[in-house]
Amino acid sequence: MAISPELLEILRCPKCKSKVKLKTDQSGLKCENPECALVYPIRDEIPVMLVEEATAEK
Repeated sequence: MAISPELLEILRCPKCKSKVKLKTDQSGLKCENPECALVYPIRDEIPVMLVEEATAEK
């Protein structure tokens, strides 16, 4: 089961409050703000929306 579009619509980056989008490989949620660009992992089909768990991706 993938992340629902309704959930994606309400989730925001905890660091900068921008929208997030699902990565093409569905391994995480990427912040749409190019200055932030953190990627939050998805583990067991649950997004881990913690800044400490995020990785930077440009």
